[in-house]
Order: sequence, then C-alpha cells, then structure tokens
Amino acid sequence: MRRASLWSAAASAALASIAWTHAAEAARTLDDYRHFRALSIDLVGRIPTRDEVAAFEKDGFDVDAWAATQLKGAGYVDRLRRIYLDLLRLQVGTTVQFVPQVTTLRRTTIKGPNGKDLFIYYRRGQRRTRDATDGDFCLTGQETGYELPKTGAAVPWPDASGPHPVLQADLDANTVVVKPWWLYRDYKSASPTQLYDASWATTVPGFVPVATLLTDADGTTPTTSIRICKEEAQTADTGTIYAPGHVKAPPPAGRLTALPTDTGYAKAHKGESVACTIDLGGSTSADCGCGVGLERCLPGESTAFDPKAFAFTSQQPLGLDLPTDQNDETGSAWNRVWWGEEASRFLGYVLEQDRDFREVLTARYSLVNGPLTQFYRSTAPSTCCGNGVNLGNTQPDPLFDPAALPSDLLPHDATKWELVSDRGPHASGILTMPVFLTKFGSRRARAHVLYNAFKCQDFIAGNIQLKPSTEPNLMIRDGCSTCHATLEPLASYFSRVQENDWTFLPATSFPVDNPLCKGGTDGGAPKFFCASYYDPAFTDDQNGTLRGAYPDTFANGKYGPPVTHHADDGPAGLAAELTSDADFPRCVAQNVASAMLGRRLTADDAGFQESLAQAFVQGGYKMSELVKVLVGSSRYRASNNWTSSQWRKEQSK
Repeated sequence: MRRASLWSAAASAALASIAWTHAAEAARTLDDYRHFRALSIDLVGRIPTRDEVAAFEKDGFDVDAWAATQLKGAGYVDRLRRIYLDLLRLQVGTTVQFVPQVTTLRRTTIKGPNGKDLFIYYRRGQRRTRDATDGDFCLTGQETGYELPKTGAAVPWPDASGPHPVLQADLDANTVVVKPWWLYRDYKSASPTQLYDASWATTVPGFVPVATLLTDADGTTPTTSIRICKEEAQTADTGTIYAPGHVKAPPPAGRLTALPTDTGYAKAHKGESVACTIDLGGSTSADCGCGVGLERCLPGESTAFDPKAFAFTSQQPLGLDLPTDQNDETGSAWNRVWWGEEASRFLGYVLEQDRDFREVLTARYSLVNGPLTQFYRSTAPSTCCGNGVNLGNTQPDPLFDPAALPSDLLPHDATKWELVSDRGPHASGILTMPVFLTKFGSRRARAHVLYNAFKCQDFIAGNIQLKPSTEPNLMIRDGCSTCHATLEPLASYFSRVQENDWTFLPATSFPVDNPLCKGGTDGGAPKFFCASYYDPAFTDDQNGTLRGAYPDTFANGKYGPPVTHHADDGPAGLAAELTSDADFPRCVAQNVASAMLGRRLTADDAGFQESLAQAFVQGGYKMSELVKVLVGSSRYRASNNWTSSQWRKEQSK
C-alpha cells in the first residue's frame, strides 16, 4: 500500500500548513517535510505529531540519526514484518479444519438421574473395555434412551420412546467428575480453586472460553466441574495397547457404529506400553486419557465435527492486540490463529533484535505462548504415525521437540510469550512452522513460495507444446522440464516432512531407497502403506523411492541416482541453499525497496538494488543496514513526490 493512501487530506493540509509556517526559520523545503512524513509512516507507523514536527524544524536536527533510532521500534518492526507476511501469505483459512480425534473433546446432553439435562464430555474413537461402548460414547442407548452416530445429532434408541434418566449406578460406573483446565487456572493442584470468572480478562488476558462452556445444561447455572467419560479422564502418560480381537462386522444390536477392529500391529503388540501423547496411544489404548485436568485435550461445546471452543478475534487487520471483533470460534480456529501468530512473533523478534535476517529461514529458535506450548506438547505428536503399521514407525519425530518447551506456560497463557532457543535438530526457521507447512501442504508448493519470496524468481513455462508422455520424471518430460528441472530438487528437501503435517520421517524407518517397498512383490510391507510414502512411478524390482526424493542430479545422459539426496538434508538444507545464493540479498533488497518505494523496481534501479544488497551483506545481513541506505536515498525522497495520478499510472503498469 502506498503511503499516500494512508495520508488523509485533512492531515496533509495540516502538515503542509505547519511546513509553510516554519519553513523560513527552519530552512526546510517542502520535500524535506514530505521525506520526514514518509519516514515517520514507514518507521514509526503513523504521521508525525506536532511536537515531532517542531523538533524536526530545529537547527541541528539530524534526520538520519533520528531514523536510525527508530529501527528497533514497534512501527518499524511491524512495517518490515508485514512485507514478508504478505509475500509468504502466512495465514491459514477456515477451509483447513484441524480436528485431531485424540485431542478433541465433544459434548452431548443426556437425562441425569434427576431427570434434568446433563452434559457429558467424550472423545470419538476412544477405546473402552466394554464392548457395548468400545470406540463410541461411554453410555449405551439402553442406558440413556438414545445413541450417538459418528456425525450428526443423537437419535432415539430403537427400544425406547426417547431419552430417559440414566441410572446413577450407570453414570457413576462410566463417567467421572473433573475440574478441567479451561475452568481452573490451578487445575494441576489436588483441589483447584481458581475458577474462571470476569477477573481472568485482566489476570489471564486473551483466554475466553465460549459462554456455553461456562454454564450447566440448564443454560444459567455456572459450571464448577464437568462430567466426562472415565476413560478420557485418565491422567497417566502411558497406557497399554488394547486388542480385544474384534473383527470387521456390521454394528451389533444396540449400536449405530461398528466395533473398532484391531490392526495387525495391535494384535502383535497387545499389552505393551505406549505413550498417551501419540496417535498410537490414543487410537489403541483403553487407558490413555486427556491427562491432568484434561490438559492434553481441547474442549468443544457440542457433538459437531469442529465444535466451538473459545471466543477471540477472527479479523486481525491491526493485529491481535487491536482486534476488530470477537466471536465464538472452533478449536480449529484456535490452533490456526496461534500458528500464524508464532510466525509473526518470530519475524518480529528477528527484526527487533536486528539479527541476521537469514535466520528467518535457518533459525532453530522460536517463540511460544501457552496455547502453542499445549499444541506442541500434546497435539502435534498425536497427528503422526497412525496405529503403528506405517513401515514400523510408531514414535513421531516432531519438528519441534516437546522437551524444549517452557515448563511454566499454561494453556491459558495466550499473551505470555517465551523464547525457545533450540526447537530441535530438524527445526529451520519458518520452514518448519505449522502455519507454513499447513498453508503450503505439498512439497512443491513449499518450494515454490520460498523460491518466489527469497530468490524473487518464479516458474514460468516457455511456449512449448505439451505432448502425451509416460515419463514420470517431470525434470525431463517435454513441456514440463522448463520449470520442474529446478522445482523438483528444491521440493525434495521436504521429502522427510509429511505433507499437510509437521512430522519428520526418519531415515531409520523411511530410507530414500527402501527394499521393503520394491516393485513386483509386496517386498515385506503392505502395499497400501508403501504407496503412502513411496512413489510407485519410481519403484523398481530392487527398491521403492521415497516420495519427493526423486533423482536430482544429471549424469551419463539421465537423471539419477543422485550423489546426495536433498531429502536427507531436510528443510535446513534448503534454507542453507537459499541463503547462500547470490540472489538472496538482491531479493531482500528488491522486496523491501519495492514495498517502501511503493512501486516495482525496474531495470533503471539495478545499480540501486545492488547497492542495497551490498549494504545488507556488509552489515552482517541485518535488515537495519539495508533500510538505512534505502530511506536515505534520493529514490526514497523522490517516491514521496508523486501526485495521485502518477501513483495510479505506475500501479497500473
């Protein structure tokens, strides 16, 4: 956006008036005032005040020194951060519904023993030792008078006229009362007392459960505890694999859903210990719950697929600190907003601390708050590895090591941020953050946006006629090689990061060349799981090739086998390649200059762009060194002298 569009006619007239009034005594030209105004907008985030203009007019006022003092301020940080947030488009839209079964609690209503409505919380797919409820709601249709289908509202049980009061004995045998984390600040204590109330808006800002989570089923009585199925209420960190021997069959009488069947892995490892924080524990154990105070799970106020959970701003044009609205939002939205805020805070930290800007791609550090700590500790590990049959990979290898998380951040601490100095060996700047990996779910999409944002180049196919082809390697296929000869090697750096996820695929379970997934026979592994990770198009009678880790070197007239697989270098390898490329500083110069000049750079700006890039490199890749040269340049001064018609003409090119 051009600065001129932010400058109202009234404010412009006022500043012009001040300028002409003091021009004689201060010996300032109108261009000087325009320059100072532009600097204030770009570096402070607003037009200058009258006092600032008065200071500017005094003899001895050093504009360059003043500008340098602003290069760590909030306005400057936000201005530069928005340039890269816009380039990378790091916001995940509502089309992404992130609803992991292991960590999502839903709520249904039954008739309590006294005949009044009663809320019960539960997880879908929860394993239970009672066949009548295994993988289902913890009370049967016979006990409640209705049944819960997999989706949609409850339906009457066939042998009942409708919901009826549950017996106290059945309720006590299958549910328990809990004081959960979203109601109590001190949920970890033996007897929590710090119940959620209006004071939390001051003491725990940013955390607001939806109103329906704060009242009982009558809609008026404040909730002081909840009733939840007993399996979900378990607090142990480990459980045992449960495999009762169910076989695939239609739902038995009294159930709308079939009994969950046991995988081959569960049968082979029945009774073995399993962590409750991973998908294998959540999907195969009957004694893995949501932890102390249910801290491993997010609450939901209905049986919907993605139930409402928290109230917060859905529109953030001014940032989370200055929201424009507050709505009841889902658990998906709660995760999405903090994914995006992590990237924003991270970029802000790099700029505010004036760190080497290459760390945007390479850094192993990041910043987290309470919701992100909860996500990385409990939710992120539970999205990987299914039920243990994925080529023997049972333990997720997260991009963010949960052991590195702060111990003092609680799920409520939405506005409290702490630096994590080392996320783990696979971390690499924004490349391994959930918002980036979700927004750009495929390997090629990830490589493309990075190529565009940090090399300032794009993939543009030539005027080549496409021909029918059976060649699976797009790097050499006619009509495709123009782009893919460059794109595929870049995309292969993400071969070990699951698409639409944030889990690393270790070489021990997922070698680039895997004989278990060779062609012709099953090779020792189920074909279904091989196809999920190994590309049949690049499989021969010796090995399967890990998806994305395609041959990326040219030798003896053909591609492959590669000398070094980019897959094994991971995202950090791509970060190193991008930041060591000569195009990187020139691209940073182009991105920042285009944004702050309000126009595209042209061939006439080549020398200017190179001087910015040199200042950037010589200054230790610090953005402040580039900006100092930029805002002191004649081009920056001249960019503020356009009339509105000149600006429109330039932008239409």
